[in-house]
Amino acid sequence: MQDSEQPVANITIMTILTRPEITETKIADIKAIIDESPDLSRTQLSKRVCAMWDWRSPNGKPKDISCRDMLRSLEGKGLIRLPAPTPTPNLANRRHVAHLEHDMTPVECSLDDLLPLKVCLPTEKEAVEIFKSYLDQYHYLGCSGTVGENMKYVVYSRNGTVVACLLFGSAAWSCRDRDKYIGWDGTRRKASLHLLTNNTRFWIPQWVKVPCLASHTLSLIQRRLSSDWEAAYGHGLAAVETFVDTSRFRGVCYRAANWIHVGTTTGRGRDGGHHNAILPGKDIYLLPLSRRWRESLLVN
Repeated sequence: MQDSEQPVANITIMTILTRPEITETKIADIKAIIDESPDLSRTQLSKRVCAMWDWRSPNGKPKDISCRDMLRSLEGKGLIRLPAPTPTPNLANRRHVAHLEHDMTPVECSLDDLLPLKVCLPTEKEAVEIFKSYLDQYHYLGCSGTVGENMKYVVYSRNGTVVACLLFGSAAWSCRDRDKYIGWDGTRRKASLHLLTNNTRFWIPQWVKVPCLASHTLSLIQRRLSSDWEAAYGHGLAAVETFVDTSRFRGVCYRAANWIHVGTTTGRGRDGGHHNAILPGKDIYLLPLSRRWRESLLVN
């Protein structure tokens, strides 16, 4: 659903980016729901908004969590006034990511000295906590909560030292250069976005300095990613994407692992929906995971 008017300028700095274009008309629609039903909870309001805009994820479910983030951003800008938060009985019991102690002994050697690497899926609670602790403490983006289909990997050297952590999650809803490279229009993208995943985190410990470790790790993961995904979610993957912040990294390991540079982001954020750039542009890399990957992604 699109409005012809220009988007509200103040919303172009929202920290949580959203798919729909935020316009004066859409804000008025949200205010009307709040005025007409003042007893709605924030969750009920977000579900109403999702239904009104037909805002859904590729699996057909309302994007309730993204919508709530968007509503809070609008309130933060003074454009709407949300109902008071509903008290959550167990809110006090919610934990932040626990920062565990880790072995930080420097590792400086050749790749052969670490082989064979062992790739593990942290599924038990303790293993997941260790995974989150590493990313939250040492990755520059931290360890935000994962929503929807995702896959976590911890990679160990042959003597049991953690040498990498990787996280794969939902692909970006809209990305001009990526979509052009695939051949996606809006309809085809919506139908097959679930066959694309995003490498949202790739961390090698700062104390591990081993030439070629990053590209070798990527090669190991990409051989098994689709089958792991199918085992967990009932469908495989056609390709995987990532976005490289060129102010920090050069993307050398992705190129060495045969990922394809397909363009640069516009700076409008992960889900698009903005005319003006609000984030630094990033290099877009794509890796096909099967011979007929493009045909899979072009299903109507």
